[in-house]
Amino acid sequence: MKKLLLLLFVAFNSFSQTKSLKISTPLKDSAPESAGMSSERIKRIEDMLAEAIRNENIPGATALIVKDGKIVYQKAFGYADVPNKVVMKNDHIFRIASMSKAITSTAIMMLWEQGKFTLDDPISRYIPEFKNPVVLDRFKMADSTYTTKPADKEITIRHLLTHTSGLGYGVIDGDEKMKAIYKKAGIVDLFTTNPVKIGDNIKKLAKLPLHANPGEKFIYSEGLDVLGYLIEVVSGQTFDEFLQKNLFEPMGMSDTYFYLPSAKADRLVKVHTKKDNKWVHFTDTFYDVDYPAKGAKTFYSGGAGLSSTAKDYATFLQMYVNGGEYNGKRFLSKTTIKAIMSDQLGDIWGGDKSATGHGLAFGLVKAKGEGKGGSGSEGTFDWGGYFNTAYFADPNSKIIGVLMKQTQRIGEDRTSTLFRQMVFAAVDE
Repeated sequence: MKKLLLLLFVAFNSFSQTKSLKISTPLKDSAPESAGMSSERIKRIEDMLAEAIRNENIPGATALIVKDGKIVYQKAFGYADVPNKVVMKNDHIFRIASMSKAITSTAIMMLWEQGKFTLDDPISRYIPEFKNPVVLDRFKMADSTYTTKPADKEITIRHLLTHTSGLGYGVIDGDEKMKAIYKKAGIVDLFTTNPVKIGDNIKKLAKLPLHANPGEKFIYSEGLDVLGYLIEVVSGQTFDEFLQKNLFEPMGMSDTYFYLPSAKADRLVKVHTKKDNKWVHFTDTFYDVDYPAKGAKTFYSGGAGLSSTAKDYATFLQMYVNGGEYNGKRFLSKTTIKAIMSDQLGDIWGGDKSATGHGLAFGLVKAKGEGKGGSGSEGTFDWGGYFNTAYFADPNSKIIGVLMKQTQRIGEDRTSTLFRQMVFAAVDE
């Protein structure tokens, strides 16, 4: 009798543990209605994107919608390469630029869970070149000389995650003084085919003046590049190796890279712009648009360097919607997810009066933003990329939307905004 009771106890305990895990499965195609979405309303989204292609507002796009862990819609539109008539497909690869930032932040938080550092540690504890930061005081545009004054505090890891470190973004910075300072110092801001190493770049960056004292302002910056190098310092791996082994491979993100293997290079979508009212390849810029497929392939930019597919990125987002777990593997604890999804900016963005906030990895919709409509419920997280890629995910309704495009300087393009509001309007439950 005792043996029977013991067996029953073990069986019940095993069942209870299995039930509590709530293990998710990989993303698979499913009918919209099976997840409480309306096929008729999703058709409106398809019509909107098809019209944008016909009107030549965009050259091509890939759209993907996930609901309740199911891919309820995925379709490619237009061309991946207009001049060469390469039709867009669902597995085409896009430069995701600043959509890399959330992946870098995730890697940082995985190491944080391992006790490698605290978020309020000064970055100089791990990268000594950041010791004793200074703030720009006076600047002479004629020769880019300047004076500085001591910052009132050290830059912390939290500052870097939330773009409140005071660092700038060089060539895309909104301040012409910082652009000149970064250029003179030879800072690599974004994409390069040159044999640059991220550690060398970050050590040069550490010696430059800040926009403002750490923690005072939200200034979009190279902070995530600094954190990419921090990952190398504390993990003992290259940033590329760390992401592949700890995120991409176990999550099944088989098409996400800093630099594409030669066998996949032909799947890279061309960046387009308009010239004489025709779609042409975009080349008039400060970087080589072929950086993911050519060149030295040594610079791992945590802020902007990755390329991916719509499905791979949706897989990454699904892990967050699941509360840190994907396909039976836990990447982050639920308590860590809660911290990541908490607004870190306070009054910097207007506090409770603001419609949006910023956590440790994403932009966030706040209560006021939910009330405006079209953005998702409070807690929806989002961001986009330099080449016109965008995503959002609402953990409450378990909806994910990814819209991938590759354009520059094309004028008005409202497809990302319309896509988002129409996805939420397609909920039918």
